[in-house]
Amino acid sequence: MSVVLLALLALQAPLDEGTLLVRQDTAEIGREAFRLSAARGGSGWTLASTVRYDRNRPIVVLNPILEIGADSLPASLEFSVADPRDPLRILGQLARGRFTVRLLGRRTERAREFPASGRVVVLDDSVFALYLLAAWHAGPSPVPVTAIFARSGRRELLVVQDQGVEATTVNRDPASLRHVTVTGGANQLVHLWLDRAGRLLKVEVPASRLTAERTPAS
Repeated sequence: MSVVLLALLALQAPLDEGTLLVRQDTAEIGREAFRLSAARGGSGWTLASTVRYDRNRPIVVLNPILEIGADSLPASLEFSVADPRDPLRILGQLARGRFTVRLLGRRTERAREFPASGRVVVLDDSVFALYLLAAWHAGPSPVPVTAIFARSGRRELLVVQDQGVEATTVNRDPASLRHVTVTGGANQLVHLWLDRAGRLLKVEVPASRLTAERTPAS
């Protein structure tokens, strides 16, 4: 096998992939499969997620694909919402201190620009793998970030902070994990839990009684 082919295969291999089980209180309401990979050309990353909420009708599937630059900022977003009541395609682009969002519906098209200077992340209330990007900005002191919620049309000023290694549980098993908090905005407080390799293992949103925990690798 040639060196060039080996390099191409290495770029195609995911840096991380897994499945998050989404619960509200103790009831399972959905599953999220995500994949983090190196971007083509090796400069930046691609985070793709598919979240299926099928415990109620109609079934809704969310599929964001976020391109992240080498500076850890969101470069572009392509987000499909498969909802029979209101299917939607969302396109986002970061340029010149603004994040521009276009929402394409069945018969409508809307556009909106959000101020987005400094540290910027793209988040969604129902897609939990995106919170990994917020954790990338965390340090031992509070770090301000601008969060763009493209689907709901919100811009929030949040604060992320690394709380160090603390005790928690994942799938009811005890674990000592890196704890990152995200404070502010509509959700008030979000807890992120990562392992030593920086993999996202659990997200907790107390205000909405939601948790997303990584399922064990098969």
